[in-house]
Amino acid sequence: MSEFDPEKTGFNEDELEIARKLFAGPVSFLKSAPTLEFIPEPTVPEVSFAGRSNVGKSSLLNALTNRNGLARTSNTPGRTQELNFFEVGEPLRLRLVDMPGYGFAEAPKEVVKRWRFLINDYLRGRQVLARAFVLIDSRHGIKPVDNDIMDMLDAAAVSYRVVLTKADKIKATELAAVSGRTAEVIRKRAAAHPDLIITSSEKGMGIPELRAAVLEAIATA
Repeated sequence: MSEFDPEKTGFNEDELEIARKLFAGPVSFLKSAPTLEFIPEPTVPEVSFAGRSNVGKSSLLNALTNRNGLARTSNTPGRTQELNFFEVGEPLRLRLVDMPGYGFAEAPKEVVKRWRFLINDYLRGRQVLARAFVLIDSRHGIKPVDNDIMDMLDAAAVSYRVVLTKADKIKATELAAVSGRTAEVIRKRAAAHPDLIITSSEKGMGIPELRAAVLEAIATA
């Protein structure tokens, strides 16, 4: 299996195919962890997904793994309140980590505080965490709560890459504008990957590239 070069931009057809085959194979839910004491042993690289509530994170994870029901989706934003771990590959290659959604205005302050501590402790203490993917809704762009999570990632020195979601929901001109604004912001951030990934879970846009980006992230882990 060829290695991914983390210094280059874009992916060739071979890399896209390698990633497709991996995610077409075994992918399964492992466990949910409400606190760090419940997280699995750090035996393989992990890639986490963070995003504010209702950004489409569960739908994106389902599209990424080509499985409709792997990650729970709900009409109630903020349903995910734990770290959810999924195993990819046989033999096991990596774990995907679905992080609690943030920025849900109606959540009780104590719940928000607990989510924040869980996310922060995981980011700072997980040596096998290869990269985080920060999901941003294309319709809204970067919000203050998104800056908060990127501040946490910068402070924890965790490499992360921004993924625009729901790109099919806005016009091409609007998408180009929000992409430009987002790219300008992340270029100034210490731990951010300079390139965006633009996706649509419904249309499949950017999903092959996202799969390849996951493998790129663990190539040197």
